[in-house]
Amino acid sequence: MLIIAFTVLFTPTVGQQTTPDEVFEKRIAPIFKSPNPSSCVQCHLAGVDLKNYIRPSSKETFLSLRDQGLVDLDKPEKSRILALIEMGKAEKGADLIHQKNRTAEYEAFTAWIKACCADKELRNAPKLKVEELAKPPRSVEVIRHARKDQLLESFTNSVWAMRFRCMSCHIEGSAENKKLVAENGERVSWFKAAGPEATLKYLMDSKLIDTKEPAKSLLLLKPLNEVKHGGGVKFLVGDEGYKAYRKFVEDYARIVNDKYETAADLPKKQTMEAFGTEIWLKIANTPPAWADKLVQVKVFAWDATKKAWETDPIASTDRKVWGGGKLFQHTLTLSATPGSARAKAWKAKAELPNGKYLVRAYLDTDGKLAKDWTAELGAVDFVGEAEVTSAWPTGYGKMTVVDGGKVKKP
Repeated sequence: MLIIAFTVLFTPTVGQQTTPDEVFEKRIAPIFKSPNPSSCVQCHLAGVDLKNYIRPSSKETFLSLRDQGLVDLDKPEKSRILALIEMGKAEKGADLIHQKNRTAEYEAFTAWIKACCADKELRNAPKLKVEELAKPPRSVEVIRHARKDQLLESFTNSVWAMRFRCMSCHIEGSAENKKLVAENGERVSWFKAAGPEATLKYLMDSKLIDTKEPAKSLLLLKPLNEVKHGGGVKFLVGDEGYKAYRKFVEDYARIVNDKYETAADLPKKQTMEAFGTEIWLKIANTPPAWADKLVQVKVFAWDATKKAWETDPIASTDRKVWGGGKLFQHTLTLSATPGSARAKAWKAKAELPNGKYLVRAYLDTDGKLAKDWTAELGAVDFVGEAEVTSAWPTGYGKMTVVDGGKVKKP
């Protein structure tokens, strides 16, 4: 069926005198009538298809595109609708079927738009009524949110940023991973060595995300150890890792099921970029009141210019206190304003400079995060702070250690 469609779409025009209606019937109508998705699916998971911009007739379709600013009457080859069709052209590794489909669509629309723009009567025809315009049912904001590059940005800032909470077993090619692959096969290697894009693609093709019931995704249940997991408990409901993963799978499920109707339905965009690290922070000899409870730690950098602690935390982590209720340790996730010097530097290598820092601890006394995973620990949960000077080396055996006895309220 696709081969037939391509043959029709690539059919050359019959010379310069070919009318817009003839070009439309030969090259645009087959796109409109085809049961197959357009090349839009290469970049968009939902919300838009090229068919959304086509009306049953050539005249209606042209006027609709013209009235929406998608046609350049004087330079038809520069029309915005053509630029939209070509958006995925430069994408590396795009499926051949998408490439062929896009080329067919682009050449068909180019020939037809040129024919229309050469017709003075069409160019000057009265505008259509708003309700007569052909366009996607979703808003521009919703369509943009469903783009794969936007999903990748969200994934990188959530699941990928938390990868060090379970990386030693699941990162492709690591020493521990090789042992597990030998025992269980390649399915354990879901953090791909090629990076976040390859990892996201793997997850989208796997059964780790349940798009019907995202809260029951194996991507969540396994680190919670609610489904048999050789690595034990990696998340607690409501902790940073769980929040990041849960928000992502919930969003992904709503996108692919086309559940976002308006811009107001979309999740709030994160104001900070997150960067995972193998920097370990340990609080030893924790107070008895912390035993078996979740503790969240925020790390603040010293601003030498202002001679004050920075307002926003530069790093954070959380974990249930264990070891007889006396030990807290976990990897840090760094945080920076998008586009800042820190964010740019950390894209290459996420690290903290040697210096003075303030560690603030927050205790989930009554388990409110487990009751509501969206809840946050705040001022009422603050249990103390302590200064620490460190070069922040990476690795499990090189932890920065804070004495729990020094963590006190000011």
